[in-house]
Amino acid sequence: MDLWYTEYYTKDARFSIKIEKPVISLESEFQRIDVFDSYAFGRVLVLDGCLMLTEKDEFIYHEMMTHVPMAVNPEIRDILVVGAGDGGVVRELTRYDSIKRIDMVEIDKLVVDVCREYLPQTACKLDDPRVNICYEDGLKFVRSKYNEYDLIIVDSTDPFGPGEDLFTKEFYGNCYKALNASGIMVNQHESPYYPNDALAVQRAHKLIKSVFPIATVYQAHIPTYPSGHWLFGFASKALDPIVDLSASWNSLGLKTRYYNTDLHKGCFALPNYVKELLENA
Repeated sequence: MDLWYTEYYTKDARFSIKIEKPVISLESEFQRIDVFDSYAFGRVLVLDGCLMLTEKDEFIYHEMMTHVPMAVNPEIRDILVVGAGDGGVVRELTRYDSIKRIDMVEIDKLVVDVCREYLPQTACKLDDPRVNICYEDGLKFVRSKYNEYDLIIVDSTDPFGPGEDLFTKEFYGNCYKALNASGIMVNQHESPYYPNDALAVQRAHKLIKSVFPIATVYQAHIPTYPSGHWLFGFASKALDPIVDLSASWNSLGLKTRYYNTDLHKGCFALPNYVKELLENA
């Protein structure tokens, strides 16, 4: 018998992966958590029916979330990560010896526990001594912070369910206050391709632009995400992601599989349909 995981992007479009075996299925206070073993993509994490990561291509997402801002400001020392219960963003950040503190705020402890046990590829650095994990609503956590972080990475789920509050003007405004004078915020920005996702892109971009003086978008190709075309938001109080790209990043000698500084410059060059989507936000 064939077993398949299917995610519906619209009523007329879906993406399916052939599953070797289910690994675990749980219901937390916030969402359903599933882990599968697949033939083509290795182990797969699914939350509320939506694919979060696969072992085969997770490096693309996590490298682009972390190395883009780190290459713009090598002086980043104090970081807040919102969401990211799988640990992939933290894994990439811990590769920088210069980073002093990584505060990670995740609303669902069960996601972290499941990833520690079943997805060690991404969760392998959650016990780094610089990492402080707080199991709390990210919106509430950031309200009390002021001028505290050099970088905030918002690695949220889609803008519904547990992740919904992380796509609001209140949240982005509180992130702005929590950042120092040259602070950067990076967020996952959804896909521009399917209609509902495109609306989420527009809404997030409009809200971030209303808060940050510098607010732009960059892209990556992630095969198992809707349409394979994924966007990230880059917002800052003072630093431009291209003008302020540091030449010193390459001297760090970090081995990456997707990110490089040539790609960094190019990933901010967007297709016309995406430009129009953002201009019409």
